[in-house]
Order: sequence, then C-alpha cells, then structure tokens
Amino acid sequence: MDKNHLDQTVARLQQRKDDWARLPLSEKIHHLGELRRRTGTAAQRWVAASLKAKALPSGSTLAGEEWSGGPWAFLHGINRYVETLVTLDEGGDLLARCGPVRTLPNGQVAVEVFPLNIYERLLLSGIHAEVWMEPGVTAENLRAHMASNMKAENVKGRVSLVLGAGNVSSITPMDVLHKLLNEHSVCIVKMNPVNDYLRPIFEEIFTSLIAYGFVAFVYGGVEVGDYLAHHTGVDELHMTGSAHTYNAIVFGLGEEGEARRKRNEPLLHKHFTAELGNVTPTIVVPGPWTETDLRFQAEHIFTQKMQNGGFNCVAAQVLVTPAAWPQTGRLLYHLRTVIRSEATRVAYYPGAAKRVQAAIDAHPEQADLLDPPHAGVAPRTLITDLDPHADSPLFHDEVFGSVLAQTSLPGASAGEFLAHAVRFCNEELDGTLAVNLIVHPQTLRREKAAIDRALADLRYGAIGVNLWAGAGFLLSQTSWGAFPGQTPADVGSGIGQVHNTFFFDRPQKSVLYGNFYPFPRNLPHGEWHFLPKPPWFITHRQNHSVGWRMASFAENPGWLHLPGLFIDALRG
Repeated sequence: MDKNHLDQTVARLQQRKDDWARLPLSEKIHHLGELRRRTGTAAQRWVAASLKAKALPSGSTLAGEEWSGGPWAFLHGINRYVETLVTLDEGGDLLARCGPVRTLPNGQVAVEVFPLNIYERLLLSGIHAEVWMEPGVTAENLRAHMASNMKAENVKGRVSLVLGAGNVSSITPMDVLHKLLNEHSVCIVKMNPVNDYLRPIFEEIFTSLIAYGFVAFVYGGVEVGDYLAHHTGVDELHMTGSAHTYNAIVFGLGEEGEARRKRNEPLLHKHFTAELGNVTPTIVVPGPWTETDLRFQAEHIFTQKMQNGGFNCVAAQVLVTPAAWPQTGRLLYHLRTVIRSEATRVAYYPGAAKRVQAAIDAHPEQADLLDPPHAGVAPRTLITDLDPHADSPLFHDEVFGSVLAQTSLPGASAGEFLAHAVRFCNEELDGTLAVNLIVHPQTLRREKAAIDRALADLRYGAIGVNLWAGAGFLLSQTSWGAFPGQTPADVGSGIGQVHNTFFFDRPQKSVLYGNFYPFPRNLPHGEWHFLPKPPWFITHRQNHSVGWRMASFAENPGWLHLPGLFIDALRG
C-alpha cells in the first residue's frame, strides 16, 4: 500500500470538491456527454472482460446479462441524468417531466417515473414504475421535496470514498454518478477485488472527470479501504456489498467489533450510506393459472434466482407459496424442469460453493440438488417445504449463490394469504431491499384492495409486481436501496438510496409493474402490451443480441435501432 499516493489523491480531491459542487450545470452536462461517448467506445471491451472473468464464452446468449447490467444500465442512467440537469439548467419544472401523481389510499404520494416517452413505451412495453414518497410528502408540497440540493446556495463539496461491488458491473459507476450529481461529492473509488479487472476500462470512461480532479480510482485490498475510510481527508463513504463488511469498517473486526456494535460504539463517525443485500422473497399469489402460465412463471422465477449466476443482492432466495393452492406442486415441477434444461455456469464469486454447501447441510432431507457434481460449479439447489415458523438460516442469511428455498403460508383467499405473506416477509426474513410478487391479472382485479394494502405494508425499498424487482436497479429513474429506517448498529440492507434521477428528496420505495403474460398470449386476457418473452429472461435465446442493441440505442437513441430490436426480441 502506497500511503503517499493515497494521501496525494485524497488531497487533490479535497482541493477540487467545492469546484465540482459549484460547477455550472452546463459543464456537468458536458462531462456526462463525455461519459456517454467513452462508454460507447469501451462497451464491447467492457462486456468481453466481464464474460472472460465469469468463464462465459463470447458467443453465449448470457452475454445479454453483461450488456444490460453493464453498459446499458450505465448509459441509461447517464441519459436520465442529462434530461434532469437540462431541465434544471433551463429553469424548467422537473415534476412536469414525470408521469401522473396519485395519492394512495394510505395517504402516500406516488409518482410515475417510467415510461415517459414513446421509446420507453415501445422498448419495455407494459412496464410501469412509480416512486412512493415518505409520509408527510403530499401532492401539494411535492415540488418542494425535489432537487433541494441543486437549489441550495453556497453549496459545499464533499469527498466520498466509494467501495465498489464485485458482481453487477454497472453498480460502481452508477454509485459514482449518484454521489457526483445527487450529492455534490467528488469520489475516490476502490474497486472490489472480484472485478478490479474493469478498473482500466472505467478509468478510460471517466477520463475527463479524472483529469479535472473530480474522480480518482485506486487499487488495493482491505487495507487500502480501511486506510481511506479513516482518512481525515475523506468526508463520507458509500459501499455496495455485505453487512459484514459494513460492520467491520464501522465497528471493527471479530468479537470486539461485534461487542462495539451491540453497544453502538462505532469507531467510524462519518456519514456512511450502503446497499447491503437481502434475503429476497418471491410471493406467488394464488389464482387461476394454467399449465402454460406455470411454465412461463417458472422461467421468470428461475431468472430471478439465477441471473448473473445467482450473484445478485436481489436474487430470489425464498419462494413464498399458498398452502391451500393446489398448483404449488406443478409450479415446483416446472421450476425443476426449467433449471435442468439450462446449462450450469462457473460459480465465479468467491465462497459460493461453501455457502451453497452450508445451506444444503442445514436442510439435508429437503435439499434437491439439480446438478451433478462438477468442478467449479456450485449445484443449483431447491430446498422445499421449509417450516415458516422454523429458525432456518435461509430466512436470515443471504446465500449469494444458487439456492432457492420454498415455504408455504395459510390463507383461504388471495387476500388472506397476502396478509400472512406480508407479515412473514416483514418480520421473519432479513433485509428490506426488494421483494417480488407474481399475481394473475384476474386476481389483480378481484383483490385490488388487498394487493394495494400489501404494497403499502411491505417494508422494502423496491417491489416488483409481475416483474423482477432487480429492474428497480436498472431503471435509474427509480430509487434504489433499503427501506428507510436502518441505523449503523442495525444496518440491515443498508442506509440511504441511490439513483433517483428525478432527485426526489424523500423517496420511500419504488414499485414496478410488469406483465403476467407474454405477447401475444396477453391479448385475450386484457393485458395490453407488445412485449414477448422478456429479453432479460435467461431462457430468451436472443438475450445477447437484444442486450447489445439496447446499449447501442442508449448510446445514440433513434428509430433506426427499433426494427432489429423488435425482430430479435420476437425470436427469443
């Protein structure tokens, strides 16, 4: 560790932090344009490097995951920030750029943030997203709770240490954008050792911001992160990772650190935001599902679990099914069939095999290993019929790997089941980052009051209804982070939220709505959209091509991209 180099890097950022905070919006828009241009130039190499590191062949359909979770997500975020900054620079009304504002039955205010233009309606047809505000924000005072940081006079800059994630490649650059634009903070970025291979590419993409002294990347392990965390020139921190890492930084290691945490005696007294993962539930609401529905939703659940090999902070971990619903067995049958029909992949994230084996050892009689033994592969495992009243580690510890558990809850009707499911998820499962609901359209209509109540009562930062809640990360208009209310001594899924490109001051959660049926099977059932099998499904055979085309569109939007996109989407 070269402390002199780190000291000099921090000192330069300290010198430039106020300059960045007071930089005219037009200059920040220019820097975003440079980021977009350089991302387009580096996108192919970004994806190729990610595929190589994850031991995926260059021609794999799974390359779509790297396109969507890498260049596309970052380019999409850049574009949304540009739109917001241009509106503010021109003195426009930021709220007028949003969709409808509605007051919910519980008094909360929800603002539609997706889709907002013809391209979004065509490319992700049928998908909608809202940001729900904290209590106290009303339709009348909502404008006063937008972009307050941007309106303040004599704003002061900050130096933030960003500790990057090791899994989804766009997390780190998106975290940097959030600190720069939402919080007026220049950034020193330490990549996670798992994906530090991307650092040269990110340094190329951030060339202009690095040259001006607004961003710096550093290399190193735990000792570098610890040194910078406690550096007097670092004002605040942000990380994406595990609660174990957060607690080690704030309270120290081992038994002594745990004792300090319980006494709430931190070693670090700096503002520290974090996104720390989740035991993610997927709630299956009973309804009149056909065999075709069961198969399609099995592919959906498989994607929620195994996208990126299962190494997502919102990978589905607990499937919550209705005990009184006779189709649970058929859903599990189709889920096993889908999993076995898809090729295994190398468990690239450190410790995956050990974590999966620990889950199997905790439930040896209920664990169904769906892969034969193979070097480098953590077996995809389904653990069924967990007692919802038991103290299973699968309810408390994020596996971060290829294990999906299943439990059943009572309820004579969909509404009764949902009430039990909400209580179970809120009180028995660790984490508040994200939850998924899968609901038949007839059930959505017949049980509207119960579903509205469930969405209001679920204490999660992102809720996906017929859509994997991971879309809340990709659609940067939405807020992303834990449900508000955690503390450093009990950090849960983290503190603070990122993205939120409309600069809402007090977002509570984002709720995203997708499609139960693919096009054209949706048309006889009253779902109006033109999205076939979603291209982010692992089972979509043109995933790679659609991902590349979406990134190309985000780099340079225009109608000429659409024919190829639609053709590849329909071929999935």
